[in-house]
Amino acid sequence: MSALLWALVGLPLVAGAALALCGRAADRMAAGVGVAVSFGCVGLAVAAAYAHPAARAPLLAGLPVMLAVDGLSGLMVVTVTAITAAVLLFSVGDMRRGEARARFFGLMLLFSGAMLTTVTAVTLPVLLMAWEVMGATSWALIAFWWRDPERVHAANTAFLTTRAADLGLYLAAGAALAAGQAGALAIEDLSAVNGAWLTVITAGVVVAALGKSAQLPFSFWLSRAMQGPSPVSALLHSATMVVAGAYLLIRLEPLLDASEWAGPLVAWTGAATAVLLGLVATAQTDLKQLLAASSCAQIGFMILAAGAGSLTGGTLQLMAHAAAKSLAFLVAGAWLTAVGSRQLSSLRGTARRYPAAGIAFTVAALTLAGVPPMSLWAAKDILLAAALEESPVLYAVGLAAAVISAVYAVKALWFVWQPEPEPEPATGAPLPRSTHPPLIALATACVALTVLAVPPVRDAVGRVIGATAEAASAAWELALSAVLALATSVLVWVRGPLPLRTPWSEWLKLEAAARTLVVGPVDRLAHALATFDDQTLDRAVDDSARRALRLARWTNRRAERRIDGVVEGVARVSRLLGRWARRPQTGQLHQYLAQAVAAFTVLAVVIVFVR
Repeated sequence: MSALLWALVGLPLVAGAALALCGRAADRMAAGVGVAVSFGCVGLAVAAAYAHPAARAPLLAGLPVMLAVDGLSGLMVVTVTAITAAVLLFSVGDMRRGEARARFFGLMLLFSGAMLTTVTAVTLPVLLMAWEVMGATSWALIAFWWRDPERVHAANTAFLTTRAADLGLYLAAGAALAAGQAGALAIEDLSAVNGAWLTVITAGVVVAALGKSAQLPFSFWLSRAMQGPSPVSALLHSATMVVAGAYLLIRLEPLLDASEWAGPLVAWTGAATAVLLGLVATAQTDLKQLLAASSCAQIGFMILAAGAGSLTGGTLQLMAHAAAKSLAFLVAGAWLTAVGSRQLSSLRGTARRYPAAGIAFTVAALTLAGVPPMSLWAAKDILLAAALEESPVLYAVGLAAAVISAVYAVKALWFVWQPEPEPEPATGAPLPRSTHPPLIALATACVALTVLAVPPVRDAVGRVIGATAEAASAAWELALSAVLALATSVLVWVRGPLPLRTPWSEWLKLEAAARTLVVGPVDRLAHALATFDDQTLDRAVDDSARRALRLARWTNRRAERRIDGVVEGVARVSRLLGRWARRPQTGQLHQYLAQAVAAFTVLAVVIVFVR
């Protein structure tokens, strides 16, 4: 069974790396290879979800590569591969033939493969490696059109922000080693750590997850990620990188529970993000920015579910959000290509001109709005029931966030279905035919996922992921959320969206705050250190060099001359003694006899005096 799992994670990674390395030479075949590999991965994912395979390979001493598929990761691998296949199929018509298609499809497969490795990782080293590959490929995809400096700057902002938060995972791994978990560093064993190390591990995991999932205070990087191609946004927001943090917290809910403080902190962070970024979404005039802010808000519900212990609600929210958000971004990308604008005011009537895309976008928006009986309505009620058990105030905040989600979703619908201010043309520029099947498939998935609202199905999902004894929604909770969602949707549709200005439209000025509170001080510290290096350390090195040179010159003038004189004197004395020693060495016998007589005479005198 391990071969099945190796094929699942290895196929997109190997194929993606091959396409990316081949470059423009593989552009003609890249789309076909990418789509074929993605659909092959769907089949492998379905098989893995049923078989629950495990795989193991040596890596480091005591730290092997360990992958496994269980109930939760089984649902995730199917979700990731299905969304990837739909997005890549859409990209065949969306990415023009003049683009670097091999690089695009290769990076997308690498991105998907890294996410598959993330959700199946059993140990922290494997998780860290997949986490890093996912971050690197996201940077390359956001900056796909790298000749535009603004897009590169946006990719750098997204990468550095998530990279700073990712350090939390390294902190957690180091703390696990320090706590004695030096075996395989299994993720499931982290909650068994005791003492202060448990706090360090939990804090590191929480920071890394919140940064990856663009939760407060890291949310602003997701706004900059909109500079990439629309298919990148569709995949990044729906089933891969941005939901990776939420998945990790759902997976590690026992760790949050063991630490006591982390669960409430995570729940309130998710609730606050759902409310505040929901308001940011309602203030946007750019459709892609609206969808980006709504991603932060919708993922906030997943984070809330993880903190409140609602694994079923968080998982259902993740699956339904993946289908709805990928569909919304793909339609937005198709309209951007056809109309040439992302501004809501310029998109008036686009749903009428492109009815197939308009219907698909309507399904996605109603799903995000949580209108009954759409799947996100069921998911939100499950997780809100868990929030109510935690705190009535937390429940109220989550319910307010659900109402706000109806506001920004219906706002987008209101603009695209409004008649154009000028007479509507008979036909618009047709969308590529290859974009229709993935839109239809995703819209069908959104509708089909409404079955999650049926209690037996929800209970079955809970059993699959191992969630037991979770809170169930009461009848009055279901009725209240349904009435509020419907009433808010009707009100926004009838009266039109209300204007909401800064700071909401500027993403709470989070990026400016980050630059003021973090980037600015770091830059000033770096400048101070550079100045210290230039003016103090460099000067000290230069002074030391000058002193050493002066000492060398003095040594050359004084000490070396004296030493040379002593050496030369010793040499002269040695030469003199040598000449004296050579004088008696004439070879004549009578001189040797005379020398012997003289030596014996001296010896006799010495003996006489000594005695």
